[in-house]
Amino acid sequence: MSALTFTPNGIYCPAGDFHIDPWRPVKRALITHGHADHARSGMGAYLATDIATPVMRHRLGDINIDTIRYGEQRQIGGAKVSFHPAGHVPGSAQIRVEVGGEVWVASGDYKVVDDGLSTPFEPVKCHHFITESTFGLPVFRWQPQAVIAAQINEWWATCATAGKTAFLGCYALGKAQRLLSMLNPDVGPILTHTAIENTNSIMRSQGIALPDTVRADTDLTPKDHPGALVLSPPSALGSAWARKFGAQETAFASGWMALRGIRRRRAGDRGFVISDHADWPNLLSAIAETGAENIYVTHGYTEIFARHLSEQGWNAQVLQTEFGSDEEDAA
Repeated sequence: MSALTFTPNGIYCPAGDFHIDPWRPVKRALITHGHADHARSGMGAYLATDIATPVMRHRLGDINIDTIRYGEQRQIGGAKVSFHPAGHVPGSAQIRVEVGGEVWVASGDYKVVDDGLSTPFEPVKCHHFITESTFGLPVFRWQPQAVIAAQINEWWATCATAGKTAFLGCYALGKAQRLLSMLNPDVGPILTHTAIENTNSIMRSQGIALPDTVRADTDLTPKDHPGALVLSPPSALGSAWARKFGAQETAFASGWMALRGIRRRRAGDRGFVISDHADWPNLLSAIAETGAENIYVTHGYTEIFARHLSEQGWNAQVLQTEFGSDEEDAA
C-alpha cells in the first residue's frame, strides 16, 4: 500500500492513520501552515510546527494541537514523519512521510527565496513530491525583494509628500509581516488594520522581530498620523473605516499583479508584484532538487504545469484538492 493516498477528506496516510491539510473533519490532521485553506476547523487533533501553532490557535480557537520542531522525526503508527521549512510564511512546513522505505513529501505552499522572515525553504529528497502550482506559468517570474521594497517605499514617500495616506492591501498572515520588514520607517508612521496587528502581536510574542506599528482601530485619529502607510486586508480597502483617512492612494501587493487584467479589475492606484509562492523557475528548481520521480500537482495552473513536467521527463499528474490560494485574498 502507498504511504499516501488521496481520499474525499484529503491526503491520507493509512500506516499512520492521519491526513495532511484535510478539507473535511478527520480524527488527526497534520498541518503545513495556518492559512485558512490548509488549516481548517473541526479536526479531532492537530500537529503543526511550534512556530505555526500560536497563529493557528488564534485563528481556530481552542483546538487540540501538538507541536513539532523542524527536522524532528516522529513515529506515528507505521509512518515516520518530519516537518521541514517551506519558506512560505513563518512556521510553514513541508511534511515528509516515510513508510517501508517509500518517501513522500507534501509541500503545502512554498517559496524558495529567503524573505528574511520565514525559515528558508529546505529541499527534501523523496520518491513522490506533492507540489502547488499557484503561479505555474512562465509569465510569473519575481523580481528581487529589494527591488520591490524600493518601489513600495518610493510610492509611499510620494503619497506622503502629496498629503495622502498610502493604503497597501495584503494578506494578514505572512504577506503583511513580510511587507513590514521591507518598509522604511523613516518615510512615516506605519499603521496596521486590527486583523493584521493581532497577527503581528502573536508573532512578536514568539520573538519574531517586526518594526513598530500603530493599531489603526476605530479609536485612532487619522489626522494625528500624517504621511502614514496603512497595511490593510483587501476587503477593508474603500470601507467606511478606510474613508476616514481622507485623501489616499491604494495599492495591492500580490503575485497576481503580474497580470495586467487583474490589476485593472482591482482598480487600485498601484500594483506591486510580490508573492509568498514560488514563481515558474523556482517551482521547477524546487522539484528538481527533490530527486522525485513522481510529481503530483495541486492548486493553481495544474493542467498546464503537469503537462510541462511530463514533457521534461517527470511522471506528473494533477491531484484534485480543495486548497485555494491565499493570494486570491491578498490581491
